[in-house]
Amino acid sequence: MTQHWRLCPGYDTPALREAFGSLDAVFALEGERITGDPLSEVLRVTVDGTRYYVKRYHRAAKNPLRSWVGRPRIQAEWENLLTFQAWGIRTADIAGYGLERRAGTFFRGALITKEIPGSIDLAQLANARDPRLHDRNWLMPVIRQVAAATRTMHEHRFAHNDLKWRNLLVDDGTPPLVYLIDCPAGGSWSGAMLRRRVMKDLACLDKVAHHVLSRTWRLRFFLAYRGRDRLTADDKPLLRQVLAYFEGRE
Repeated sequence: MTQHWRLCPGYDTPALREAFGSLDAVFALEGERITGDPLSEVLRVTVDGTRYYVKRYHRAAKNPLRSWVGRPRIQAEWENLLTFQAWGIRTADIAGYGLERRAGTFFRGALITKEIPGSIDLAQLANARDPRLHDRNWLMPVIRQVAAATRTMHEHRFAHNDLKWRNLLVDDGTPPLVYLIDCPAGGSWSGAMLRRRVMKDLACLDKVAHHVLSRTWRLRFFLAYRGRDRLTADDKPLLRQVLAYFEGRE
């Protein structure tokens, strides 16, 4: 049995060491269960007046072969979030992460992130038809940040692979700040595989946008993503592919 567990800089306090100091301690935690399935669960716990989200994985993936080969999903998630931070993409602060292997196979792992006060995911705003989605002063900085983060990933030949509104948090600041969360399926690609996944990322964003945003705002996002003031001949094929991606599948 081998365990690899790390508390991140700034989180090595007595209270946090007691709560999060080892993988055994993390898996003994009790708190508010936010989500759960046979593969993983997310708890919300409070330590020293601050709330944290604890994601715990019990197996590598739905495919049992992933226990033996490849990167466990929980490891992919923390590595991708750390990569985003290195690229200047805003994410939730990571308090701790690690995993345990037994007989060389993945057994369990965890990731702890600090709560972003006053935040909500964009999918919740869309479902509630929140008036902020029609407020230019709120919407413009949000669109620009989402576009910039998406462009940064793609410029690094990285695709999120699940870039849905539920994985984008926005806080209650002025201007609002956008955070990317939950990226266990993201990775680096090249050639046709990269182009396909870039298209999927953009189409996933537009899948909700076309229900709640005007065509003008959707075009503004695409132009911000491309870094242009107006469409060019090079933009139009990609835009058509994005718009057609989910045709017949909704």
